[in-house]
Amino acid sequence: MEAQALERKAEMNRELREKLVQLKKERNAIILAHYYQRDEIQEVADFRGDSFLLAQKAASTDAETIVFCGVHFMGESAKILAPSKTVLIPDERAGCPMADMVNVDGLRKLKAQHPNAKVVTYINSSAEVKAETDICCTSSNAVKVINSVDADEIIWVPDKNLGHYVQQHTDKKMIIWEGYCNTHDMLTVKDVIEMRAKHPNAEFVVHPECRPEVVAMGDFVGSTTAIIDYCKNSNTQEFIVGTEDGTGYQLRKDSPDKTFHFASKFLVCPNMKVNNLKKLVKCLETMQPQIYVPPAVADKARISLERMLQVQ
Repeated sequence: MEAQALERKAEMNRELREKLVQLKKERNAIILAHYYQRDEIQEVADFRGDSFLLAQKAASTDAETIVFCGVHFMGESAKILAPSKTVLIPDERAGCPMADMVNVDGLRKLKAQHPNAKVVTYINSSAEVKAETDICCTSSNAVKVINSVDADEIIWVPDKNLGHYVQQHTDKKMIIWEGYCNTHDMLTVKDVIEMRAKHPNAEFVVHPECRPEVVAMGDFVGSTTAIIDYCKNSNTQEFIVGTEDGTGYQLRKDSPDKTFHFASKFLVCPNMKVNNLKKLVKCLETMQPQIYVPPAVADKARISLERMLQVQ
């Protein structure tokens, strides 16, 4: 029975992929998928990447329709950078708890308390918060962005763990918001110690959204893309991975001869995983749900995103 069910699912997925190819042509669509998406979505994406790479693709694509397989703030960023495009997201419930931890009123109060500070906002934030921001960043360029800002004092929102990591690489004074990524913040020192005992020959690669004491244990610390590149180019054959488990798709694709152990079974973002192949096809069929950002908000938020893209 189980074999029959798997065979039926595989057949359904083949039919969905065929339908997707047809719909992409009809809609002149491009599919962008974050590295944390399900394997079945990453397999059909035109581009896979982290927030920074996908923001670049959204800004430069000639496609009329962008399907953003990620969470809501990513779709917003795509719409802000490509306002003339139709931007779809397979499931509008794909939110981000970290993005919800910062609000415009609180940020405005902080700005009033520190009038000489510039606001640097992690891309994992709402369009409204980006509109109150001097420049955005991602985990892959956060240090470069911070050091590019013409100010000695930085208001950093919303991820305190990434903020702590960046603080180690700049002389600027940072006022750090108390947000965090629920998924990365779950990883503990105990988890890493246990995994190292099981896999003594493995290197520990870790995302800076994890807790500072966990990041301090890393043999390599970097963004999702940096982790993927490091593992691909390393002579090491075995890794303990401290980031969301969807990254395993690209890690295994790039390095099929290497072994990857995720540092905890809880490194799964439930919001990223609400998207699936069936929903992806349906959103292109119905052209819903679409991402909408009020023009006044988008115009202000676009400045902070474009400044980020200009940082070398």
